[in-house]
Amino acid sequence: MAIYHLEAKVISRGAGRSAVAASAYLSCSQIYNDYDGIQHDYTRKRGLVWQEVFLPPIAPAAWSDRSILWNAVEENEKTKDSRLAREFVVALPIELGKTDWQSLLTEFIQDNFVAEGMCADVAIHDPYPPGHNPHAHIMLTIRPLQENGKWQHKTEKEYLCVRDGAEWGFTSAEYKIAQAEGWEKQYQYLVGERKVYMAPSEAEKQGYERANKYPKSTKYGRQNPISQRWNSDEQLLIWREKWATVTNRHLAQYPEIDARIDHRSHAARGLDELPTIHEGYHARKLEAMGIVSDRCEINRQIKADNALLRELKAKVKKLAAAVKTSIPELANALESLRENMIVLMYRISHIRISKQKISDYVDAVKPVVERYTEIKQEIKEKNTERKQLRAEQDSLPFIHVIKHQKLSEQVATLTEDLEELKSEKSMLLNSMECADDAAFSKFKKEVKNLDTQMDALEQAENKFTAELDRTLERYRDLEKTVADVDAGELTDTRMELRTGKEQSAASQLQKIYGVKYDYDMMRQSKLEVKKMLGEVTRKPSITQMLQRKEPESQMQKPPKRKQKDYER
Repeated sequence: MAIYHLEAKVISRGAGRSAVAASAYLSCSQIYNDYDGIQHDYTRKRGLVWQEVFLPPIAPAAWSDRSILWNAVEENEKTKDSRLAREFVVALPIELGKTDWQSLLTEFIQDNFVAEGMCADVAIHDPYPPGHNPHAHIMLTIRPLQENGKWQHKTEKEYLCVRDGAEWGFTSAEYKIAQAEGWEKQYQYLVGERKVYMAPSEAEKQGYERANKYPKSTKYGRQNPISQRWNSDEQLLIWREKWATVTNRHLAQYPEIDARIDHRSHAARGLDELPTIHEGYHARKLEAMGIVSDRCEINRQIKADNALLRELKAKVKKLAAAVKTSIPELANALESLRENMIVLMYRISHIRISKQKISDYVDAVKPVVERYTEIKQEIKEKNTERKQLRAEQDSLPFIHVIKHQKLSEQVATLTEDLEELKSEKSMLLNSMECADDAAFSKFKKEVKNLDTQMDALEQAENKFTAELDRTLERYRDLEKTVADVDAGELTDTRMELRTGKEQSAASQLQKIYGVKYDYDMMRQSKLEVKKMLGEVTRKPSITQMLQRKEPESQMQKPPKRKQKDYER
């Protein structure tokens, strides 16, 4: 089914990643990184369904080649911990096909990113086996663009200037105007053994010596307002909502698809359940199946079943002792046995449906659990391998340039593999509504407990089936004793009792199931018992026919309509 998953990341050199490597990985292509001289080749990677580069009108046309685009990004960023790109990983609804995915992503990217001036590099991955985990990677440029296609600054130096005891921040362009209005930059001056910031005019009056040439400024500078908005939590929430909206719109194009996604948290939707499978989704699923959510509740249910069986057996014994040759007693005994059979048939049907739903659920989640376990192991192994390669690289003399470069390529490949695995891991956690590994462990335990619950339901079904067979046998034995009685009168008496007995059966089941009592299942149980007993629609007795005709004979016939003069 369609799930909501949108994971936001930042590709930065500080985390050991490069934009070129990430782009080559998501597009399964080969790109050379001019910044560090590493050739990234992922042409043998499988699972690529579709890839595209989207550019705003002000971007250079050459950037439609992803190698040129991301090398331009790498060239413009100078520091060793630069933020190079923003990445979104989104889950694609399995109800849609390849063409729908392309249309969905194109609309989302054009309306939310390209329209804002970002360049976007997107790829759809559908790892083996096809349809198992379709998702898309969207890489976005972080710096805004100028009208001439040049990069804008992320942040700008902001000098803290003073005037008449007040302090205010100005950029270089702003300071040219502020300086004419009497604002001065502040520098460090030696005041005894201390370094104190003050304006040059004040320091000169007191004869202080300047300690260095750097003016006082804010720690991080002034952020570009466009970048500031893109980096805000509020904007991320908007993008998350937009993804849900556009996905639901594309799903709604197909009337046969009723799946929808929701970007909001459980708390935002007014749900009390925690967003973990073992206490939220999983428990709700089991309740929707008509069974309880854990092993203790199953045991309590079985105790209630056993109590019902004891009650039914006691009833049968009492009937067997009380039955004589009188028609009312025989009719009551037969209808009471029939009532018991309806109750037993309902319980058996309910258990079988619950077993089928649990079986379907386990079949659906077991591959997810197995894949998640595999991914955890793969991440562990690749982390170990990457650590070993980095240690080998650090211990290698710098003169071995080629060896260094090969090790760097291997580390970059492992880093991108790890990012892909982490994204898939996050997506699987989201599909199971688990917040972390601890929640997954509880979920895995709950899935294992379902096997125990299936065994308990199997035992309960066997008990009810055996009791149903015994009740049917008693019914057949009792039928043999009615050979000498008036069949018509016996049938009439039984029909008079039947409605009350069926209501009694329904009442018993409603007490057991409460709001989960199913009227359709009750109707079906009656039909099954009717077939089991070989009941056919019998003709009513003469007494019943007379009783039915009597009201009709007493009804007054409508007066004969007189002919009007104009009808003659």
